[in-house]
Amino acid sequence: MQRISENKIILVVRRTRIDDLIRRFNTLAQAKFYIEHLGADFSDYLREDEQYKKMQSAAEICLRSLGHLQVLDRSFLPNFIFGNQDIIVVLGQDGLVANTIKYLSGQKVIGVNPDCQRWEGVLLPFQVDDLKSIILDVFAQRRPIKEVTMAKASLNNGQNLYAVNDLFIGHQSHMSARYEIQLDHYREQHSSSGIIVSTGLGSTGWFKSVLTGALNISHAFHHQDIESEPIQFAWDADYLYFSVREPFLSVTSSADLVFGQITTQRPMKLISQMAENGVIFSDGIEQDFLEFNSGTQAIISVAEKRGYLVV
Repeated sequence: MQRISENKIILVVRRTRIDDLIRRFNTLAQAKFYIEHLGADFSDYLREDEQYKKMQSAAEICLRSLGHLQVLDRSFLPNFIFGNQDIIVVLGQDGLVANTIKYLSGQKVIGVNPDCQRWEGVLLPFQVDDLKSIILDVFAQRRPIKEVTMAKASLNNGQNLYAVNDLFIGHQSHMSARYEIQLDHYREQHSSSGIIVSTGLGSTGWFKSVLTGALNISHAFHHQDIESEPIQFAWDADYLYFSVREPFLSVTSSADLVFGQITTQRPMKLISQMAENGVIFSDGIEQDFLEFNSGTQAIISVAEKRGYLVV
């Protein structure tokens, strides 16, 4: 097939639930038996799989006519080397878009919704049928771009981790996370269920749920109706918010420094006091984490790089 350009396009895809089940149970028949034995509707898994692969095939045909195409499974994102001029197309869900952006360095990302009946897709403004016109607009640099602020965790051993939605710092299990927290000249010893650090893009996700729960508990406890909306802020805001989950006040732990803003000039410092299983992960991907055990220091800050979403 003749291409209209030699621009490189990376199509990021994911495994479906059917793919994961076959990896687990070896065959489709065994996967079906397992799901139906639990009383679930296996046909829904099949419909999702069929729709996603149909859209992936259509996207590949379209993109191959527009440039040099490479299909990339999400599992290879952490180790893949992207070219500076690559155009990245992500065949959603939203989480796949966020997970892709954090491994990029200025490349433009096009989020495509493979199943509008199934996924709302805040980060998936386009469908496969839109791809040709969108890609041509991007080539011609006439498509608007939305900037996305990222968070960064930097450890004193040289490791770094970026986040598009949020960072979690805490214990790998349900045990209490123990650490020292520092912001400006304030310093406290904490025992909590961990810390959520949110970007503007992530402020409608995990961060919102944490604040909504805290707000409603406070309302119920004080028997007051207080009209207040959880904080949401712009995707390109030059700050982050942190929230400490379930801080425990005791003889050895405090609970005053539990919510606040992080800026470039005002990073947050954490020192782990967990003998083992302390972790930092981003955007809900628990498998891609940094160890955060005793003595490890983490600086949580606004990242020096940003994401770029085509809209």
